Parts: sequence; C-alpha cells; structure tokens
Amino acid sequence: MARKRYPLPDTFRGVLLVAMMLYHLTWDLVHLHDVPWMWFLSDGAKVWQQIIAWSFVLLSGFCWPLGKSKWRRGLVVSAGGWIITAVTLLVIPAERVVFGVLTFLGAAMLAMIPLDKLLRHCNPVVGMLCSLACFVLLRNVSSGYLGFGMWNLLKLPEGWYANIVTTFFGFPTAAFFSRDYFPFLPWIFLFCTGYFMQKLFVRYHLNHVLTYGKCPPLEFLGRHSLIIYMVHQPILYGICAAWFAVFG
Repeated sequence: MARKRYPLPDTFRGVLLVAMMLYHLTWDLVHLHDVPWMWFLSDGAKVWQQIIAWSFVLLSGFCWPLGKSKWRRGLVVSAGGWIITAVTLLVIPAERVVFGVLTFLGAAMLAMIPLDKLLRHCNPVVGMLCSLACFVLLRNVSSGYLGFGMWNLLKLPEGWYANIVTTFFGFPTAAFFSRDYFPFLPWIFLFCTGYFMQKLFVRYHLNHVLTYGKCPPLEFLGRHSLIIYMVHQPILYGICAAWFAVFG
C-alpha cells in the first residue's frame, strides 16, 4: 500500500525553494552583475542563507521516515548531486560545487537505512536533543575546530584534514574549494534532529497536523524539489544574462 503523502511538508518545502531561488537570484545579481546591494554582503544575508539550509536539512530528516523506496530516493538524490558537481567542474570550474547539499542529502538518506535500526530504539526527545547538541559541537569542524560560530572550543589535529575522503566527512584539505559545501559532519546530526522530530510526532499522535497547509502551487514545487533545485540556477543565469543584455 502506498504511503499517504502529507501536504504540509510539501508546502513548507515549496516555501523553502522559493526562498532559495530568491537568494540565488540575488547572489547572481550582486556577484555576477555588480548590482550594488550592500546588505547582501552583510551578516543578515548569511543568516538568510543559513535559515534556508538548516530548514532544508531538518525537513529532509523529518520526511525520511515518511518516505518509501529509501534506497532509490537516496541514490537518485546522490546522482543529482554528482551531476551538479560534474557540470560545474566542466562549465564553471571557478564556481564549482563539490560535496554540495544534494550530495550530502543523498548520503544521509542512504546512511539512515542502517542507522534507523539503531536509532528507532532511542527515546525521541533524548535523540533530538543529543543530535542537535552534536551538530552545534561539530559545526566548525571544517574550519579545524570543535565549536559553533565564533566559539572555537578545541583545535583539531591537522592530520585529520588529509584528502578527498576526509573532505567528504567534514575535514577538508587546505586547497579544497566548493561554492556549496555540506560535509557529512556536522550536517548528519541536523538530519537526525529532523528524524527524531518526526518520531515525536508519531509518539504524540501529531501526524494529523501534517494534513494542514494545503497550497497547490507550493505543494507542486515541494513534490518536484529535486529537479527544480537542479535546473533553477541555469534558468536564473539565463534570465539575468538576457535582462542585462537588453537593458544594460
């Protein structure tokens, strides 16, 4: 029997896609076409970007237990991430995306298949709080430290930042560059936070809340989020290039 598809997660995912597309459109205008919007270079824009990223990962973790064909979904999302990597390396290497958000999400979806056998036995409140704490503690590992934001608590051994494999897990080499970098650590713990949030919904019989929030246009975007994510930037590039070619 097919699992019921709830409208609220799709609607919320659609909202996040709209926010992401607006962010990327603004990025294109500021960085590629020299539109002088100084706010976009401030911490406020960074917070905007982080809210979108955190929400996407949390929502993906939340929806993982609701989905079917978990192996297939994980492999398809991973393939989407590697396609974006290949295209950016070939077409715009200066703006390459290596280990971006789709690569991470696909890996997380696949990793959760065996992890679920262990995590399903955890108290969801404890699991959620521990996962969030681990995410915060490991937020700065790609910069060489345990800690979060400006708080670097412990410098990590330089030998951990050795090669492409360590880069995938969150310990990048000094020469590594990616315009969009979502390493396995710490993001897997934010994904798990969302996973445990869904377990809380089940425990307290709250899944009926997910039947609210119907909005067909946003639900459509949410249901087709993978393909929209993959094609939106080339479309935005083309629109911006056409606009400035015509109107200067």
